[in-house]
Amino acid sequence: MRTVRDAAFDVLRRQGMTTLFGNPGSTEVPLLTGLPDDLRFVLALHEGSVVGAATGWALARGEPALALLHTTAGLGNAVGALATARENRAPLVALVGQQDRRHLVQEPFLTGRLAGLAGDYPVRRETPPRAQDVPGALARAAHAARLERGPALVLVPMDDWAAPAEELPLPAPDRLRPALAADPEAVRDVADLLADATAPALVVGAGCDAPDTWGALTALVERLRCPVWQEAFGARAGFPQHHPSFAGHLPSDRSLLREVLAPYDLVLSVGAPVLRQYAYRPGPLAPPGTRLALVTDDPAEAVRAPVEYAALAPLPQFCAALAAQVPQRAPHSAPDAADRAGARAAPGDAWKPDGDGALEAAEVLAALAARIPADAVVLEETPSSRPELHALLPARRPSGFLSAAMGGLGFALPAAVGVRMGAPARPVVAVAGDGSALYQVQALWTAAHYGVGVLVVVLANGRYAVLDQLAGQHGGGGGAWPAFPEVSLAGLATALGCPARRVTGRAALLRELDEALPKLAERTAPLLLEVEVSQAR
Repeated sequence: MRTVRDAAFDVLRRQGMTTLFGNPGSTEVPLLTGLPDDLRFVLALHEGSVVGAATGWALARGEPALALLHTTAGLGNAVGALATARENRAPLVALVGQQDRRHLVQEPFLTGRLAGLAGDYPVRRETPPRAQDVPGALARAAHAARLERGPALVLVPMDDWAAPAEELPLPAPDRLRPALAADPEAVRDVADLLADATAPALVVGAGCDAPDTWGALTALVERLRCPVWQEAFGARAGFPQHHPSFAGHLPSDRSLLREVLAPYDLVLSVGAPVLRQYAYRPGPLAPPGTRLALVTDDPAEAVRAPVEYAALAPLPQFCAALAAQVPQRAPHSAPDAADRAGARAAPGDAWKPDGDGALEAAEVLAALAARIPADAVVLEETPSSRPELHALLPARRPSGFLSAAMGGLGFALPAAVGVRMGAPARPVVAVAGDGSALYQVQALWTAAHYGVGVLVVVLANGRYAVLDQLAGQHGGGGGAWPAFPEVSLAGLATALGCPARRVTGRAALLRELDEALPKLAERTAPLLLEVEVSQAR
């Protein structure tokens, strides 16, 4: 007898979701016992790591990844990571186990009240009304994850897998191809805005992080001869950051933002929100005389944008068409704009080879920058050192920089594992603070067990440095939280089976990086370097 489980596996094969990330409980055992040889199960030791690794896999491949979650406890543990997947626009299908359908009405032990547990973060959620509807629900979830680039949930009672499947017409398309043409009228509108501008600038964001979009944007920028800024708190790089037209990262403070945008009479955001803020400051986003426009493929981003014109379009096709329409123009100079934003620095500027005392975080990043391969993927989770990382480690390839768009911690380590598994030819480096690394340190076990050759560089200062900095900005005095210098990330990594070393001083750092980085693409085992850095950062 062909079962619902058999039919569901066929859907997973057709949708390319043959790697299953999970941390199973009893409600998933009927699905996973005797898994077919062509389906691969990857165990993570916490649901945040499950979804984090699946998110990395999806971002690396541009296709939906599958995460298995265990009823209320599993989905509840994963909600923060699902929120990050949504904000990072990662296509993800989360299959959530539920108690046996036949006695759900009595609310037996492990019954989950699951429908609203993840809030508004899923792009779709479905509880199939019958067991026979489960395969179709999985196909619909995969399509929704692709089209809306976020997590789609399917909630499945555990007895459904053994139910007989029905041979019915396909409940969802096997393949769904979205429209990929750019509206010629919208292209003309934006071209007219650019033609009217004397000093335009572009702001790019995570929506542009793909090879074809980078190529089209580069062609457009080289005709416009204008500066390109990265959105503030961008989770992905929207443009090659070593390009001569790259100006830097926008500040998230509104008054500084107006200062940076003052030289421009038109700011066109492409694949980025207009304009991302952090702490509230009064006043307009842009200075008087600066017009704002947006091109995006995200309807939600379009409808909330405070702009005079917004176009909803597939970005590579729109940018290519726009580049073909705009005339070649002379370059516009915006004096000192990049300097004011702290846009770039040479690695040598931060490195003090003859300095005394503990390493500064910037010195560690400079040493890494001088050795890292151009095609490496850098995953960032070091809030207090992020400006230095941006300045010293520009993204030189699509997907060269990844971070958590939600701002929550626990992304970098599991996502690094998923990225390397999804794109095994690319070197992968996660840079995390010690406080950040603790959130999903369990991901190191998955890396070690499955032979995932990621390098994890932990900037260890034994405290929450960014919170200490924020406390200083709010009237001075220390925060209520203590430091934690006794925590050993290298010790935790070793306990999880991951090779690790504590690094103190410049000579030891250079020795470890010179050993690890030239062979990073070939590594088949993870390595964690816990680098002692100054308490000042």
